[in-house]
Amino acid sequence: MADKRTVLGRISQLARANINALLDRTEDPGTMIDQLIRDYTNTVVEAQDAVAQTIGNLRLAEQDHAADVAAASEWGRKALAASSRADRLRAAGNAADADRFDDLAKAALGKQITAERDAAAAEPMIASQADAVERLKSGLSAMKDRLAELQTRRDSLVARQKSAEAQAKIQGAFSAISVLDPTSELSRFEDKVRHEEAYAAGRAEVATSSLEAQFDELERSGDDLEVEARLAALKNPGA
Repeated sequence: MADKRTVLGRISQLARANINALLDRTEDPGTMIDQLIRDYTNTVVEAQDAVAQTIGNLRLAEQDHAADVAAASEWGRKALAASSRADRLRAAGNAADADRFDDLAKAALGKQITAERDAAAAEPMIASQADAVERLKSGLSAMKDRLAELQTRRDSLVARQKSAEAQAKIQGAFSAISVLDPTSELSRFEDKVRHEEAYAAGRAEVATSSLEAQFDELERSGDDLEVEARLAALKNPGA
C-alpha cells in the first residue's frame, strides 16, 4: 500500500507541475521540454502499471469477497436443509438421525459465520482499494492531460523562447553600442568645415597681403626712381 501511495503522490505532483516555471530553470527550452516529455511519458507508463496492479488486486479482493458472500449463503442454505430434515426425522420419531442432521446444521452454520466474518473483514480493505483506484485514475488522467498540453505547446513555447532570446540579444547590442545623436554629429562636422574654411580664408588673406606688399614696394621703388630722375634734371638743366 505504501508503494501505491508513493506512485499516487508522484502522479499528483506531476499533474500539478507548472510547465512555465520549469522552463525558467533552463537556457535551452527545446532540450528541457523534450526531457520533460520523456519524464512524463515514463511516469505515465509507471502510473498505468500501478493503476493496473491496484485494479487487479481490487478485483481479486472483490472476487474473494463475493466468494465469501456466496459461501455464507450456501452454508446457510445447507444449514436450513439439514435443520428441516432433522425436524422431519424427529417428527417421525427418529431422534438419533434428527440429532445427526441438527449437528450437520450446526456445522453449516459455523461455516456460514466464518464466511460472513471473512466477507465483513474484507469490505474496508476493498473500499480503501476502490478509493485508491479512483484517485490513481484521476491523477493519471490529469497527468495525461498535462502531457498532451505539453506536447501541444512545445513548438509554441520554444518559438517564444527563441524570440525572447533574439530580442534580448538585440537589446544587448544596442546597450553595448553608444548610439550617437545624428544632429550632434552634423553640428560637429559643420564646425569642422567652418574651421577648415576659416583656415583657408586665412591663408588666402595672408597670400593677398603679401602680394599687395610687393606691389606697394614696387610702387615705392618707382617713386624713388622718379625722384632721382627729377633731381638729376634739376642739376643739369641743359642736359
